[in-house]
Amino acid sequence: MDEPAAVVRPARPEDLPRLVELIHEHIAHERSAPRPPGLAARLGPRLFGPRPRQWVLLAQTPEGVVVGYAACSAEFAFWDARHHLHMDCLYLADGARGHGLGQALMDAVAALARERGLDHVEWQTPDWNEGAIRFYDRLGATGLAKRRYAWPV
Repeated sequence: MDEPAAVVRPARPEDLPRLVELIHEHIAHERSAPRPPGLAARLGPRLFGPRPRQWVLLAQTPEGVVVGYAACSAEFAFWDARHHLHMDCLYLADGARGHGLGQALMDAVAALARERGLDHVEWQTPDWNEGAIRFYDRLGATGLAKRRYAWPV
């Protein structure tokens, strides 16, 4: 008998506590500053409100444990005068890497883009994250040389 396969599925409201745990792991992994408390309260309505504009796909083990996520939204590219899917985050917990879940998440992200009538996906990764860069290169993605800025106002 075949083992059940891992699953990638859209996040549901009951996934919010686990999703927030994974987000905090991701923040630590990327060596970023902690975020203000209340993430679940801010995030929930944006993901599960009446007209969500952000979509989260979850990677789940055959045993039903959520071990990763991809967070996406549509973004307008001014020079092209069209929208594309922006993948803001892709994260897999340490023990979940190297088992095909990253590929499964990226396949689901591509399917999400197609479902929304968007013809390409864009994202970024820190320049020190060599494992992610190798993974994205294996997908056939093209790295773009740009520097990201943040400006508190």
